Amino acid sequence: MIKRKTEFFNLRIIFNNLSIKTMRNLLPFILFVPILIYSQNDINYDNLYPKSDVLIKNHNYWTSKYYPERILEFKKTPITKGGIVFLGNSITEGGEDWGKRINMEGVSNRGISGDITDGVLQRLKEIIFYKPKKVFILIGHNDLWSFRIKSGVPSIKYIEKNILKIVETINIGSPKTIVYVQSILPTRHFTRDGFFEKSINKINSFLIKKQNKWNFKYIDLHSFFVDSEGFLKSELTYDGGHLNDNGYDVWSDIIKSVISNSR
Repeated sequence: MIKRKTEFFNLRIIFNNLSIKTMRNLLPFILFVPILIYSQNDINYDNLYPKSDVLIKNHNYWTSKYYPERILEFKKTPITKGGIVFLGNSITEGGEDWGKRINMEGVSNRGISGDITDGVLQRLKEIIFYKPKKVFILIGHNDLWSFRIKSGVPSIKYIEKNILKIVETINIGSPKTIVYVQSILPTRHFTRDGFFEKSINKINSFLIKKQNKWNFKYIDLHSFFVDSEGFLKSELTYDGGHLNDNGYDVWSDIIKSVISNSR
């Protein structure tokens, strides 16, 4: 007890001897430290991710089961602060180790097979918290599949608005993060009415027009992957929709060029 009184007394002497000017300079720091300690200890990292029982509008049955499994993987491998994130669906997930592909460290793959724009919107808290330097978004393919199957749900305008919501959410929550929206890739899934080709071109054209106003950078992948008939080049895919190693090599080279030119 005596020791504690002595320590407190000595501390009081130190503060009494400080000048008023010094105390004024120290005051913000003195007030900030306990807040900082509290905030660091009070973080519930589970809140950065969608709950395991979350229901995403327009997810199909398979994706509704796989989505929470993938989220659990994300929890085990947090995003690197100030790093790079690839955000999207199975095409992004299929790239696996994007750090190896673009020869950089601190790169996170946040692709989820089957995911749609609504699903991406539900998992942006992690990105906002870790504040990566760059985010590369590629989303929209599965929304179009849902549109085709459910006769217009979600609509093209709905998909476009959701992509802009993703951009806006990141811009507001992590304003220093550079957001790249990549064009939706062509497919080899033929429809007599040309649904996929027309829809993809429409959304990509929309994104080109909105990039400056909505504070994101548009990356044209489509031109590198489309053949003379408007379909995904056969040598870049193994099933008409997903990329093979050649396809990922083309994509990686584009991203490396973008990063190099942004320095």
